[in-house]
Amino acid sequence: MTHEIHHFDLGLWVLFVAYGTSIAGSYVGLSCVRQAHTRSSRTARWAWLLLGALSLGGVGIWITHFIAMMGFSVPGSLIRYDPVLTALSAAVAVAATLFGLWLIDIRALSAGPLGRAIALSVGGVVMGLAVSLMHYSGMAAIRISGTLTHDSLFVMVSILIGIGASTAALWLARRAARLATRVLGAVIMGGAVAALHYTGMAGLHVDMSTEAPVPDGVPIMTLLLAAFAVGTLVLSAPLILLVFASRAGEAHLDEAVEQWVTDRHGDPATSWRHLDGQAGVRQGRRGGHYRFPTAPPRMRSTPSYSEDRH
Repeated sequence: MTHEIHHFDLGLWVLFVAYGTSIAGSYVGLSCVRQAHTRSSRTARWAWLLLGALSLGGVGIWITHFIAMMGFSVPGSLIRYDPVLTALSAAVAVAATLFGLWLIDIRALSAGPLGRAIALSVGGVVMGLAVSLMHYSGMAAIRISGTLTHDSLFVMVSILIGIGASTAALWLARRAARLATRVLGAVIMGGAVAALHYTGMAGLHVDMSTEAPVPDGVPIMTLLLAAFAVGTLVLSAPLILLVFASRAGEAHLDEAVEQWVTDRHGDPATSWRHLDGQAGVRQGRRGGHYRFPTAPPRMRSTPSYSEDRH
């Protein structure tokens, strides 16, 4: 006989905290992916992709799952988690996410619409399966005074949700030049993680056993304490690097503009007044946007992907 279970034992606030955490991790992860797409160095691309996988897979997926599990309770039974399987679920989430992000880097495949479509499709499937595999491996780590079973229909639906939303998020990640696009991708990815989690939990059944031993393992709060500590470090590193990368890009722009002015008009200290009088200049230097009378300066930046122009 199926036993009673609760998914929001602490209240609906758990859902919103989990969703917000997933959005934050997804946004930082997609921003790292964007940085990887603008790097010509293979080492730099892999470094940014790894940071993206840690943020998206580790925080946006794995920690989100266990935040949501704070609301899970089985009346009459303690709930504990196997630390080995829990750590394995984290490794699965990060590794599979890294593989999916690598696939959408079109330099890993041949150029062209077909190659990009294949990379996006495979990447979406892999990331969707990563979210699903993390969820169900995390559920396998649960220890109660009984057994857990999953309805196959809910399992299939949750996997399809993960694949569809992950594909959409990766598609947006390749075009995430604007802040709004990255935010939209993070909202979609966060929604996918939350929808997959609660769809899978809706198909969960518990069978209690009076002969089962007392569950052995780690309580959810102890697990989350360690997860939050690690998650804070995981998000802090890419956030700091993203800030430095943004400032470096602005510095390169300023340097390129100064060089262009010097080449055409001599001393840059006196040439801006001359430029401001030309019809090609639309905004002041402080605004940071110019239409140069001739071709703009050659900037020291890496080439962007062709699909960003579509």
